[in-house]
Amino acid sequence: MIAIKPVSDLRNYNEVLQDVADESPVFLTKNGRGIFAVITIKDYERLTATKTLFTELNKREDSAVNNGWLDPADVREMVDL
Repeated sequence: MIAIKPVSDLRNYNEVLQDVADESPVFLTKNGRGIFAVITIKDYERLTATKTLFTELNKREDSAVNNGWLDPADVREMVDL
């Protein structure tokens, strides 16, 4: 469930934190506009790992585009070593 609360609710932060769960962040607003998201450490780690993975995949794709793709037979040879 999506939880949206005004940032002023942080005065009683225990109630705000009780609503935070894995894959269920709490969004904090100021003047009706979203400004913060409170997430669990597990979700934060998942997001940073995903970002790192996509960054590395993008680097490898750029390398393949610039230097050429490997032939499947060459990959098999490298794996069989």
